[in-house]
Amino acid sequence: MNYTDIKDKSLTELNELLKEKKVLLFELKAKLKTMQLTNTSELRAVKKDIARIQTAITATK
Repeated sequence: MNYTDIKDKSLTELNELLKEKKVLLFELKAKLKTMQLTNTSELRAVKKDIARIQTAITATK
């Protein structure tokens, strides 16, 4: 997900997307703790997506 994809969305869409990504991050962390996560780079990608969404939210305010 690129910042250019995110910056055109409305504030409500960004908040929904942020909520989804945070739930996904929680699930990935739980899988990591139980040794079920095979691709650990997913954690980093989701964290970066969350940061991009938060940046877009701040820019729209």
